[in-house]
Amino acid sequence: MDWILSLSNTILIFIAAIFILVTIHELGHFLAAKFFGMRVNKFSIGFPPKIFGFKKGDTEYVIGATPLGGYVQIAGMIDESMDSEFMEEEIQPDEFRAKPVWQRMIVITAGVIFNALLAVIIFAGIAWNYGEYVTPIDSMPGVYVEASSVADRIGIQTGDRIIGVNNKKVEYFQQILTPSEITGRNLTFMIERDGEVMNIPTPPNFLDLVGKDGFISESNFLPSTFSQVLEDSPAEQAGLQGGDTVVAVNDEPVEYWEQLVSKIQASDGPLLFEVERNGERFTTEVVPDPETRMIGIANQNLRDAFDVEQLNYNLAQSLVVGVDRTNDTLFGIVQGMGKLFSGDISVRENLGGPVAIANVTREATDRGGWLGFWNITAFLSITLAIMNMLPIPALDGGHFMFLLYEGITRREPSPKVRMGLQQLGFIFLIGLIILITFNDILRTFGG
Repeated sequence: MDWILSLSNTILIFIAAIFILVTIHELGHFLAAKFFGMRVNKFSIGFPPKIFGFKKGDTEYVIGATPLGGYVQIAGMIDESMDSEFMEEEIQPDEFRAKPVWQRMIVITAGVIFNALLAVIIFAGIAWNYGEYVTPIDSMPGVYVEASSVADRIGIQTGDRIIGVNNKKVEYFQQILTPSEITGRNLTFMIERDGEVMNIPTPPNFLDLVGKDGFISESNFLPSTFSQVLEDSPAEQAGLQGGDTVVAVNDEPVEYWEQLVSKIQASDGPLLFEVERNGERFTTEVVPDPETRMIGIANQNLRDAFDVEQLNYNLAQSLVVGVDRTNDTLFGIVQGMGKLFSGDISVRENLGGPVAIANVTREATDRGGWLGFWNITAFLSITLAIMNMLPIPALDGGHFMFLLYEGITRREPSPKVRMGLQQLGFIFLIGLIILITFNDILRTFGG
């Protein structure tokens, strides 16, 4: 029963996100067409069969049962319906084809523009309502690097201070792992080791490695200090208290929380802890639970361990943050797509469709509630904008290319050519969706 509820919840969240994205996208086309005096025959959110609809003026407004898309049917335009009968009729002044090329270009790109604006508004709203927690890089100590981890494989060592990315020192730790930085073609991490600053290069498939094994997070910097000890746990039985710091395990020095956890989980018997409390040191034997390999301790909160700052923004500042995050995400996605096409990262592991999007949306919501939902919705809105501008017939980018050709040559491509290319584009997209969905299923359920 639980899995049914979980699946239903995932589907509802996915549909809600897609409904928002599609509505905003199609609203962009609709409002731009209306602004330039074009007649809109139908405004549909979702594809047939029709659930609900009404007509006002020249436009029929429809909610379709298939929630994975929508469309705006503008009079005098060859669209996905492939209806070209109007081409034999006299051009009417309120038709798409009667308007100047530049107006038609704006109408075609308006959906993409609205998706980008939606992302700006979401990111700005999050910044305005929640602010932002950042960790000054100068307050971050050395990092713990586990043997054979991705960080270890690229040459970062325990004790290194990560201070920048791509030959630039950063002010906050959060600036190191932004989408635009980590998808760069020649990604490097700036570190400080024994007083010397150096840049550590990464391999072309770095994102694949990170996707499989993870990378460095703020937890890798946490000291080996407990925030609390659970009641009746092995740690409490050994006399440990919240605020204690473990400095050695079995006479081997320990400095980091992840390092301490690794030693506890790798143990097969009692452990001798050297502990520092209020400036004094003592030793005690701790016996991890034989089944869980845990001793009942909790790590420090990041805000307690480091000089975490909360940045609050007014409305104007929030809009700047919204634009910056949208640009950063956009460039990150575009650069990531470039890595897919160049073969630097695996298509199978990184190309996702409806199943992957639904899973990611659910996971984001599980972790961050409404904040997670809106963050992933903004990300998907930018993704939708980029995908729609690909120069593939049947997408907005394909229509734009036809208009660009018309603007340069001063003649419109023949309806026969346009319809043929759009049919090919439609077939290509259907095949791509099937392929991606099949890949999603294999990756999700086949391991």
